[in-house]
Amino acid sequence: MSLFRTTKISNPKFELGGIRHLTCKSPSLHKRVDTSVFIPDEARSKSDVPVIVLLHGVYGSHFSWNMGAGAYQTLQHMIREEKIGSFILVTPSDGLWGDGSGYVDHGVENYQAWIGEELPQLIEQEIDEVSLKSRFYIGGLSMGGWGAFWIGLQYDRYKAISAHSAITHIDEMTQFVEEDWSLWQELNGITSIDALIAIKTELPPIRFDCGTSDMLINGNRDLHLYLTKQNIDHQYEELEGSHEWPYWERNVHKSFEFFNKIELR
Repeated sequence: MSLFRTTKISNPKFELGGIRHLTCKSPSLHKRVDTSVFIPDEARSKSDVPVIVLLHGVYGSHFSWNMGAGAYQTLQHMIREEKIGSFILVTPSDGLWGDGSGYVDHGVENYQAWIGEELPQLIEQEIDEVSLKSRFYIGGLSMGGWGAFWIGLQYDRYKAISAHSAITHIDEMTQFVEEDWSLWQELNGITSIDALIAIKTELPPIRFDCGTSDMLINGNRDLHLYLTKQNIDHQYEELEGSHEWPYWERNVHKSFEFFNKIELR
C-alpha cells in the first residue's frame, strides 16, 4: 500500500533534458509537494541505481539546482566521461514554508520527515530504476547544506553527506529570512550541527566546502575545527568564491565525486 494518498508524475514522452517531475501529497506536510528527478541515459532501464538528493537553499524549490547550477548536466557529463558511475539525481522542494523551511519539524508540518522518511519511498515507488537496494546520498547548498547535515545525520537511509556553503547554526537563517525561528527552537532544542553531531554514536561519511568570500565561512571553519578536535574523519575545503550560483555550479562535481567513492566501497 502506498504511503501517499495521491501522486502525479510527468509523462516521459515530454521530458526536457531527461528531467521528470513528481507531485505527491505528503503525509508529513498535509499538502502537495514537488520533486524533480533526472535519470541519466546510462541509468535508464537499469535496476538498483543509487540516488543523489540535492537540497536547495532559501527562496528556491525543486528546480533550483538544475536551473541555477546545471547540476543534471554536470552529472550526465561525469557519467558519460566515466568519471563516476551511474546515479539518479533527485532535487525536491523543501515544502515552501516562508522564505525557507530549514528542513526541520515545524510541529503541524514536519519538513524533516518529508525529506528523511517520505522522499526515498516516493522515489522507490515512482522510478523503476530505484529499489530498496538503491543507496541514497544527500547534499545541499546554504539552507540545503544545513538540511543535508540535519537529515543525513538522523536518517540511516542516507549513506553520506556533502554540503556546499552550509548554514551550520540555525541563527544564521536570520540573515536570509523574515520569519521568526523561535518556535522551531522550542520544538527541537538543538540549534547547531556540531551539537547534533555530539549526541550521535555513529556518523556517515562527511564532506563540506565553503567559499573564502562567503558570509557563512566562519561557521564552516568552526564546524571543521570541532570535527578535527573530536577526531571525526571528514573532508573540508575552502575554495575561491562567495555565496552565489557560479560557486555552486563550479563545485557540485565535488559532491558527485565524493558520493561515487562511497558507492564504490
